[in-house]
Amino acid sequence: MRKPIYKGRVLSLSIYDVSIRGRRVKREVIEHPGAAAILAVENGKVLLVKQHRFPHGFVLEIPAGTMDRGESPKKCASRELLEETGHKARKMVPLVKFYPSIGYNTEVIHCFLASGLEIVSGLNLDDDEIISVVKMDLKKLVRMILSGRITDSKTICAVLTYSMKKKS
Repeated sequence: MRKPIYKGRVLSLSIYDVSIRGRRVKREVIEHPGAAAILAVENGKVLLVKQHRFPHGFVLEIPAGTMDRGESPKKCASRELLEETGHKARKMVPLVKFYPSIGYNTEVIHCFLASGLEIVSGLNLDDDEIISVVKMDLKKLVRMILSGRITDSKTICAVLTYSMKKKS
């Protein structure tokens, strides 16, 4: 049984009363439509965005965004790459998907590897987005992750997955 508690623009919160192996338990669940993230790589450089993420301040991360109703993850990835960086990719392939908070959140993030990048426009940001584009060497980005200077989960998952696949 589901009891809605809150419905917002991006997410909802519900309390579920469920039976697991014959035991009744209550679970608070954040419901989210899912997101797409893009690891855009060209000549050893990664396209990142420096974005203000309240309450953490400015964060360096890969471009990403929430999927619209009925939108495929790949279409969302293409849209977000264009909106946040002004780039289009000739090739966009699935890289990894993961649940950032599997214990209480339905959000799944679909990460794509983008290549064949071309600047086609300026940034097209939402009113609440404060973003600048940064290009960084992949090796430097990995070092920043391993040293704890990059803490964004989608960036960590995408970059480390890509780095490991590249080695094999």
